[in-house]
Amino acid sequence: MAAAETLHPVLGLWGRLPVVVRAVLSGLVVAAAGTVPWALLVSLNLRHGSAIPWAVPPTALYVWLFWRYVRGAGWPRATADARRACSRSNPVASDVWGMALVAGMLGLVAMLALQAVLARLAALPQQRDIDPSKYPFVTVLAWVLMSAVVAGVTEETAFRGYMQRPIERRHGPVVAILVTGVAFGFIHFTHPEVSLALLPFYLAVAAVYGTLAHLTDSIRPSMVLHAGGNVFAALNLFSSGRSEWDMTGGSQHLVWTSGPDAAFWTAVVAAVVTAAVAVWAYAALASATRDARRAQGAT
Repeated sequence: MAAAETLHPVLGLWGRLPVVVRAVLSGLVVAAAGTVPWALLVSLNLRHGSAIPWAVPPTALYVWLFWRYVRGAGWPRATADARRACSRSNPVASDVWGMALVAGMLGLVAMLALQAVLARLAALPQQRDIDPSKYPFVTVLAWVLMSAVVAGVTEETAFRGYMQRPIERRHGPVVAILVTGVAFGFIHFTHPEVSLALLPFYLAVAAVYGTLAHLTDSIRPSMVLHAGGNVFAALNLFSSGRSEWDMTGGSQHLVWTSGPDAAFWTAVVAAVVTAAVAVWAYAALASATRDARRAQGAT
């Protein structure tokens, strides 16, 4: 009884906070809970016993437990339904999955095409990571795959679930995606190379994954694409030295110094065309989702 009375003022204060504030704080806490253990373990693995990816098994177990917990397993049982709803870990109809993945991939292609334009408008930093030649190939591959799984599961749960969902319900998907995109960008400021020049990139990422979550009411498609995209980005960085946001390889001058040349206008046209195709795909996904819900309601 005394504990409940002590918590009551705290819970009352929490309930009086604006939805956006509560959602952002909740999402950041969930993101930290999901990603910090892996960051600590892999950092230790890099310094001690790097010939073997010993940090991967305990992290895999932790991510599995994390996923079960946000889906309602574990104590306290009184919060099981709330955790499940906030995580947005809803199943996706089998006839929607394909369109969701196609729409998401086309959205990522459009994002990269836009990034090729932005790379000619502002100087982008070079991504920093480990030198893979210093470690066994199998170890590096295991780290890459585990990092991708951690990012896909925990970041989508935190940002498209706990953060975006309540803002979306109160203020609509546009505001929710903008807020989560800004928050998603700013948490990456923990990487020393990330600057404000990359905020449009993270907003575009939030638009791709956030729209998927909004249309399907599930984070599962974006989890798959997020993890897959991270694997591709890491392997591309290690093989070519090119950052995931750098579509020019730093080989072209900014238009403010060299003028808008043919390559720049080609990039602009490519960005417009791919964005139009992505919008069409998301519209088709919205239609497929509505049809699946009507069919489910009729059964």
